[in-house]
Amino acid sequence: MTGPGGRSRPVESGPGGRSRPAEPDPGLEAVLRPGGIGSLELPHRIVTGAMHLGIERRDDGGAAMAAFYAARARGGAGLMVTGGAAVNRVGAGGRAYAVLDDPADQARLGRVADEVHAAGGLIALQLFHAGRYAFEATYGLQPVAPSAVYSRFSGTEPAAMTEAEVEETIDAFAAGAAVARRLGFDAVEIMGSEGYLLDQFVSPLTNRRDDEWGGDADRRQRFPLAVLSRVKAEAGPDVPVVVRFSGADLMDGGTPADEVAGLARALALAGADALNVGVGWHEARVPTVQAVVPPGAWVPVAEAVKAAVKAAGGAAGRVPVMASNRINRLELAESILAGTDLDFVSMARPWLADAELLARARKGLPVNVCIGCNQACIDRSLVDEAVSCMVNPRAGRELELPAPSVIRPARRRLRAAVLGGGPAGLQAAHQLVLAGHEVDLYEAGDELGGQFRLARRVPGKEDYGATITYFAAELARLGVAVHLGRPIDDGDIDLLAGYDGVVVATGVRPRPLPLPGALAYPDAFVPGALGRRVAIVGGGGIAVDLAHLAAAEGRAVTILQRGTRTGASIGRSTRWAVLAELRSHRVAIETGVVARAVEPGGVRIAALDGGDERLVEADTVVVAAGQVHDGTTPALVSKAGVWWRAVGGARDVAGLDAVRAFAEGLDAAVELSRRG
Repeated sequence: MTGPGGRSRPVESGPGGRSRPAEPDPGLEAVLRPGGIGSLELPHRIVTGAMHLGIERRDDGGAAMAAFYAARARGGAGLMVTGGAAVNRVGAGGRAYAVLDDPADQARLGRVADEVHAAGGLIALQLFHAGRYAFEATYGLQPVAPSAVYSRFSGTEPAAMTEAEVEETIDAFAAGAAVARRLGFDAVEIMGSEGYLLDQFVSPLTNRRDDEWGGDADRRQRFPLAVLSRVKAEAGPDVPVVVRFSGADLMDGGTPADEVAGLARALALAGADALNVGVGWHEARVPTVQAVVPPGAWVPVAEAVKAAVKAAGGAAGRVPVMASNRINRLELAESILAGTDLDFVSMARPWLADAELLARARKGLPVNVCIGCNQACIDRSLVDEAVSCMVNPRAGRELELPAPSVIRPARRRLRAAVLGGGPAGLQAAHQLVLAGHEVDLYEAGDELGGQFRLARRVPGKEDYGATITYFAAELARLGVAVHLGRPIDDGDIDLLAGYDGVVVATGVRPRPLPLPGALAYPDAFVPGALGRRVAIVGGGGIAVDLAHLAAAEGRAVTILQRGTRTGASIGRSTRWAVLAELRSHRVAIETGVVARAVEPGGVRIAALDGGDERLVEADTVVVAAGQVHDGTTPALVSKAGVWWRAVGGARDVAGLDAVRAFAEGLDAAVELSRRG
């Protein structure tokens, strides 16, 4: 079956050689049901949502960006939406944003469309304007917005747009749609959510005008409706127009629910081919995409939009509506599509975690789950760094590692040993076996996962356990020999000498403190280990996780730390949300103190700047004051006389996190594989 522009959607050959649609997986009937947006036929009901990649302006002619999207097209993606492409320079969200009136950026984007189509996929170009969320430092341009309302996100007060500038901006959106059509994009999406320019016109918080572009709900909505009208005219009948807008901005004094419903109806009546429902502004103090948000939490917001659209009646009432935000599994998408009137589900970060998401699900293979950590994706995108994924460090590196299942065909099959089954070791073993090598993994504990085994107990981090499950299933499927309860010691030098290469991924050890009677943090995560009152010595990410777990279980918790910034290592998009959780559980935090001794009834502390010692009451005292590098195993392996690399905590602890551990595991596997 042929779609717009002569491109075909995936088919399988039926009896007698006749083509028929691909048979759906019985477990994902709703997900795999074909659908349509305007004139565009889609093979299933999952849309790959927009993600700013931080590579949009890389000086490679668009090669890396095109490789990213083409890999996902080959992995079963239907319609994909690019990261926001600014309609002009003043609307760019940063230096890495494509700008649609720049010929070089047009060439890069054209390459994306061409390579996605060559891979059998469909792609939409997102038209973007940051408004007051732009940064003056990007191009030396003062951001513009409907009114001069200071932005906490950008730290800037924008200039209020003149009527002429409003019209010029509408023209810029229209010109962007013309570019999309000329470059061969299958659809366009107008970015109007998350507090960007269209949202700023709609909201009474940021639109304080009293002219034809503001003053009441109808006039505040005039700008997005004008943009939609002009974009549709320039896109033409064969290029559907999706509008992403905020179903709930989560801002005090923001757009009321009845006005949101009114805008949804107005957009449908004005010819939007689909509505993609976003939730929350960047300035909102309500988490929307962090791990602490339960998956599927925002589906009711999209359902309310769908109800509003249906109320429009006629063709407008049938405009498709898609849910988004914090939907990280196809099984959850299936329940949404099967149990509501919603038409599509937009999933973005899950396609970072697994570029073959749909293809693997169709085959019944394990799928790598997005755990909502934000560390290598959203946190990087906010500062214009190249985006990747903690649990899939290949994301964003598709040119360097082009095939999702192969590092490089091995010239000869190597025998490789991986020591340690935490994040770095799991990644290394997985990539080595995918490259065709024989792999043994040795883990001292009785289960794979390393410190992810601790993290999965923390509220909101349960999906860290899914990462362990995925890698364990993959290693078993691919034939890695996993040896649990098998530490490596001095008696194993001859064993190690028999391998062609060794990856040392034995992790870290808790940093000890002279506090007899205190638990080391790994022991504190064991169910039943904590008393009613818990004092945690340390203020880093692990201390915060443990405090969150203990407080959620109803325990009285006190964090005792030398420094003044609790959870300093936690990512910028997550830290504030986690600390809010601690406050809601009444966790006490004392900074600038040092623990002197554990005593019956608690721990004795003193202020770093002097003063009398005092007792903090506690039934259990836990030391979570960081980690230290264990150099024992690397020193041992070096005696075996084979090629080896230490990765993650086995290499060093400076700047260590799981993002680095997974990435170093991958890189070590690549390096060893290329010796084959």
